[in-house]
Formats: sequence, C-alpha cells, structure tokens
Amino acid sequence: MQDNATEVTAAGIARLAGVGRAAVSNWRRRHADFPKPVGGTETSPSFALADVESWLRDQGKLAEVPLRERVWQQLVGHPEGPVTALVYAGCALLLIQERPTVWLDASAGSDERMAAMLPGALEGVIVPRFGAARGRGRGRGHGVHRGRVVDAAAAVNSPGSTSGSVNTPAEAEASAAASGTSAVNSAGAVNAVNTANTQAAPSTPRTPNTPSAVNTSADPTTPPAPVNTAPVVNTPPVANNTQAANNTPAVPTPTGPQLLPTTPLLRGVADLAAELGTRETFEFLLGRHLDANPRQYTLTPPELARLMAELAGPAGTVLDPACGTGTLLGAVTPRPDQQLYAQDDAPDLAALTALRLALHAQVTVRATAGDTLRADAYPELRADVVLCHPPFNERNWGHDELAYDPRWEYGFPARNESELAWVQHALARLADTGTAVLLMPPAAASRRSGRRIRADLLRRGALKAVVALPIGAAPPYNIPLHLWVLRRPERVLGQPEVLLVDTGRFATEGRGGPDWQAVRGAVLDAWRAFDRAGRLADEPGLARSVPVIELLDDDVDLAPARHLPPATAADGADELTAVRERLGETLRLTADLTPPPVDHTSDPDRPTRWPLTTIGELARGGALVMRTGGNGGHARVPVLTDHDVLAGTAPSGLLPESDEEAVLTEAGDVVVPVLGGGSMARVIDDMTVGAVLGRSLVLLRPDPAALDPWFLAGFLRGTANNRQASSYASTATRLDVRRLQLPRLSLDEQRRYGARFRALEDFERALRQAGRLGEQLVRGMYDGLTDGTVMPE
Repeated sequence: MQDNATEVTAAGIARLAGVGRAAVSNWRRRHADFPKPVGGTETSPSFALADVESWLRDQGKLAEVPLRERVWQQLVGHPEGPVTALVYAGCALLLIQERPTVWLDASAGSDERMAAMLPGALEGVIVPRFGAARGRGRGRGHGVHRGRVVDAAAAVNSPGSTSGSVNTPAEAEASAAASGTSAVNSAGAVNAVNTANTQAAPSTPRTPNTPSAVNTSADPTTPPAPVNTAPVVNTPPVANNTQAANNTPAVPTPTGPQLLPTTPLLRGVADLAAELGTRETFEFLLGRHLDANPRQYTLTPPELARLMAELAGPAGTVLDPACGTGTLLGAVTPRPDQQLYAQDDAPDLAALTALRLALHAQVTVRATAGDTLRADAYPELRADVVLCHPPFNERNWGHDELAYDPRWEYGFPARNESELAWVQHALARLADTGTAVLLMPPAAASRRSGRRIRADLLRRGALKAVVALPIGAAPPYNIPLHLWVLRRPERVLGQPEVLLVDTGRFATEGRGGPDWQAVRGAVLDAWRAFDRAGRLADEPGLARSVPVIELLDDDVDLAPARHLPPATAADGADELTAVRERLGETLRLTADLTPPPVDHTSDPDRPTRWPLTTIGELARGGALVMRTGGNGGHARVPVLTDHDVLAGTAPSGLLPESDEEAVLTEAGDVVVPVLGGGSMARVIDDMTVGAVLGRSLVLLRPDPAALDPWFLAGFLRGTANNRQASSYASTATRLDVRRLQLPRLSLDEQRRYGARFRALEDFERALRQAGRLGEQLVRGMYDGLTDGTVMPE
C-alpha cells in the first residue's frame, strides 16, 4: 500500500527539500502540477506525503532526507493522529525487540499481507507483557485485587478460554483474511484510536480501566498462547467507595484495518530501530512528540526523576499512580524480578508509559488507565517504593465522592488539598518498610487547611523529610517546589525528628535549570546521614533535622527555609568580603575602560554620507553567510539563547534533539536577536564558541577577507539602523536582518571602527559584571544585618 494516508504540512515539505517555507509557497503558485491539498485548513493545508515526495523527486528538489525526519513526518501526518501512530510504533518495536524473526516474517511481502499478519504477531508479545482483557476470576499474587487483576499466565492459558489459539503468523494471516480483522483480538480491547485520544473532562468523574498483570518471564521465542476472549464482566463497587472499573489492558492489540494505513510508518520505524536500537527509536519519537506539544504535557525533568529515585532507594516493586509519560519509573534502576506499576487518567499516557517501560528493561510492567483517586487500580498493592508527580491544585479530585475512603488515615483532605490526598494514597500503597517520594507545591507545606493532616503525619512518624528545590527545577519553573519523603509509620513511637533541606542556593541565572550536581550531592548526603542516625548535625543555611515537637504549633509550617539556621557569621562575612573585593576590581577595570572624550572636530576628508549596502546584498555576494537557529541536532550541546545574547551570559538553553543539523557557533561569528525590538549584536568569543544557535537568533558568518566582525556587529547595533529594518505587529517587533545596513568601507577602515566597537563591548561587559556584583553585595549586606551574621560598624 502506498503512503497516501500520511499527510505533511508546508513546514514538513520545507524540511524534506531543505528550503524555507516561502519557497514552498512559491512552488505552489508557480507550478500547476504541484500536489493539491488533501486536508488541513485553507491557511494551513496538508498534502499527501507520497505525492509530495514524487513531485520533489521529479523536480530534482528532494534533498537527502535523514531517516529520522522521514519517520517523524510519517508519524506526525498519520491519519489517526501522532499519539495513535506512536502507540502502533511502540507495539511494533516491542515485537522487533522480543521476536525479531516473527517481525521479519510478518513484514515480508505486501502491506496488505503485513497488516493481516501483524495483529496475531503483536498479540504474542502484548499479552505476555501487558495482559489480556478478562472477566472476573480468582487470580492471586502480589498486588492482586479480588477478581480484578489476574496473573498474566492465567489470563493467557485459562482452561476456560472459548477461543482458539493462533500460534503462527501464517495462521494469523489466514484468520485475518477470513474475518477482515486481526487474527487474535482479546475481548474488551478498545479501539486504539479512541483509547489514545480520549481524555476525561476535568469537570466530570473519570471511569478508569483496571490493570492487567504482566509476566515478562515468558520465552519470547515461543508462539503466543491461547487468549481468553470471554466477555468482560464488570466487578461490583469496592468497599472504599471508588468507582468500579472496566477490564481493558493499557495497550490493546490493534486490528488489521487499523494497521493497514500504518504499514509504511512501521517499516520506517523498523529501519530506524536497526540504526538506533528499539528503545532509542521509541525515545526519539516520544521525545519529539512531547517537544512538539509542550502545552499538552507536564513533564518531570530527568535530573529530578533520578534524584527522586535515588532518595527512594533500590526497590523490587515500584508504583507511580500518576505516571504521565513514565519518566519516574524509567529512572528506577532495573533489578531482577522487578515489578513496575503505573496508572494515569489519560489512556494515551498509560499506553505510552507501558510501551516505554517494556522497551526500557526486561521487568514486569503493569499499567492501566484510570482516575487513581476515584478508582484505584491496585487497592491491595504494597509497594517497596512509590514515586509520584501528582497534578497540582486540582479541586475536582473526588472530594465529594471519597469522604469515607479508608485511605484518609491521617485526615480527610480539604477540597483545595488534593496534594495531601495523593500523599495519603501513596502511604496506603506502601509496604511497611517502603518509601514514598512525592513532588509537591510549596503551598502544601504551609496552607492552614492542611495543618491537621500535616500534624498527624508528623506525630505518627510518616513524614521523614521535606526538601525545598531551587527555582527552575521543574514546572512551574517560577516557584521552588518541594520533595516529600514518607514511610509507613512503625508500630513503635514515631521518629522524633524530621529532616529539612533547602537547596535554593543552587539556582542558576540561566534557563538550563539549577546546578543539579550540587543539588543531588547536598540532598543525598543529608538524607543518607539522617536515615542512618535518625538525626543530622546542623548545616547552616542548608539542612537540619528538627524535633517534631518544634513543628507542632498552630501553623505546622514545614517550609525548610523557616526552620534552618542562617549561614555562620564567619562564612557570611568572608563571602561578603570576597564580593566586595571583586566589585572593587571590576569598578577599577570599568574606570580604565571608560571611553575617551568624544572628538567633535570634523575631518574635512570624511564624507558627509557613506555609500551603504545591506546584509542581504552582502549575503548574495558571498561576503557573509546567514544561518537561523532553532534545531538541537543529535547531540546535547549548550544552546545560546536570545536571552544569553541580550544579557551577555554563557549559553544556558536547551533544545530537543532534531534530525536537522544544528548550527554551531564559531569564533568571529556575529549573532543577532530578531525579536523584542532591541539593538543588539554579539561577536562569538571563547565563552560562546561551539554552542548551538537557539531560536529567534540569526547568525552572520563574515568572510574575514571582506568584513571585520567587530565592525559588522557595531554598525548592526545602531538604533536608527534597527528601526528602519524592523516590522511591527500588535504585540511584538521583529527585525529583518537582511535589511540592516552597513557602510562600504575598506578593510583597514573597518578594523579601525572594529577596534573602537570592541573596546565599547569590553566596557559594557565590565558594567554588567559590576552591576551583578553590586546587587549581590547589597543583598548580602541586607541579609547579614537582618540575620545577625554582619554587625553594624
């Protein structure tokens, strides 16, 4: 089957041909045979990818498209949406990883044959890894609720199964040919499109699906066992007043008709897996999808996920009741016989998490979609570790329905205290020696509506530590989030002290997040020492173990900064002395760099007006090369952002990995921000060389035989020059770099001006440094005088 179902936008065509979007618009106007739109809107049409590639090839305009870009274009243009396509791709990658010979057999031949054979082949890996839909039964085992979660072996080999088994791809093809659908499709398997794209509205209760157990010990070389396709029987409501759940696995087996338009994508995914590996291929496609839709997902940064997993320690059974994309569970160190449990109220995230974890390691994965607080999928689970990044500030978390839920052992959470409901859910799912680590908003540590629950957590020894993270550690990036470390209370009296840590000092000015190495070292050192001894010697300004009795006042405020001793007077005085000395040196340097008086005498030989040229003309003539930023490339390299250029700081940004080649800065390049209306241009130096060019930046690479870079940057900063080259919208100003003007001067004359512009740059940098040191000194003096570390003279 041809890839006519896959659509591509004008931006995608531009990437395929290696041109700008304006060129695509010109082709549409000038060439009558250019492919007609097949979808999209009038202002943003989409085109059949196969037709576009054929036209580009005939015109000699088809660039060498990297395999990654081609697969991504097929995925994003899938007729059922990128999420559904990503689920199908993950299923295929799992088959390639676990049964490569079966994949080779199923993928040989036509697309129709492949679509007919794949459902049976996929069933052979999906059922052992993620379970099959079943009715009520009497399964037993770790984390199994009465009749709702059944061991995978029982689900696959149940003697009560009424359906026949499909053991080979050939039998699967024959069966599919007879029925027109998949060879094996367990009862209750939902349409993957609806599952991947349906999300309950926040204003209505969401009825989740129950989990299906997974057994990864099955031999991947054996054919699939008979699958129970008996009708699903709903279970009655459970005692804790949560809603009853359906019995659908997180990853349903796609049918033949669903897979038929997907076969070109799956073949491309297989080729990419041969190049990168199955896990890396899925991570690339998932990461690209998340980066392309940043407002749809709240992500846990990988550095934070690793810290949370290390705080919890090694574990055999791990639960994430709000799994999102599975980052927290993926950060757990794999170990033999490990079991990972995941639940999320978004079915697409539950499916993607299950596939991601299954491709990550050979561990048992149990995943389900559903509202955890209203319909807990694992009510009898007792996990070694619970990791959770719950949704913040949810008022519709089930307050009215769950008033008598037995999980509220420490008090019934108020309507605005959804985070304390997640805390108690995590404690209810812990084994006696287990550890829970939750990411919490700072308000949860001090809101008056939650003080009684916080007090009971302290009295009974359930809350062990509160860690204040630096600003920028995780979204929302403008507030310092907290980590809560909890354990099931022991039967003896609760621990008399609680560890409080404040890592706010490790925040950085850039956009790349805090100094994670320093945060990790400080937090883990403090926690491990406290966990061994039950207390910690005070580390002023950083960490302290506080007796519980000190916290049990009217507010029960657990914010670490309110209970930590300030830095010692000697440390504070020494630090302020060092800042003052650096400020003095900088001010002396600034005085030395101050520009000399302006010479008002006129030079009779100087022309009243220079002949001018534009950046566009210089680019066309080969005197310089223009490049635009915005692609991360394949390697993680620091990114120079527009903020860095304006502030004169080191590269601080990050960009997602991309198939397109990143633009790397070289010494002597000139970088110009195009948004914001400021007059700024920066010459790349030792601090910025080798960085990736970020978004909203244009790089100019002058030919040293024709242009001096400092002369170029200096004239580009002229206010009048920027004004005439700018266009204005209702809320933004954009600079057209091609319209910026330069005087036509000899290279020697350019260098004279360049030397003066370079001296101004040095003076400007010294002023910035003096301003930063001055602010630091003033802030330190205020803090020292108010906390007693500095005495008035």
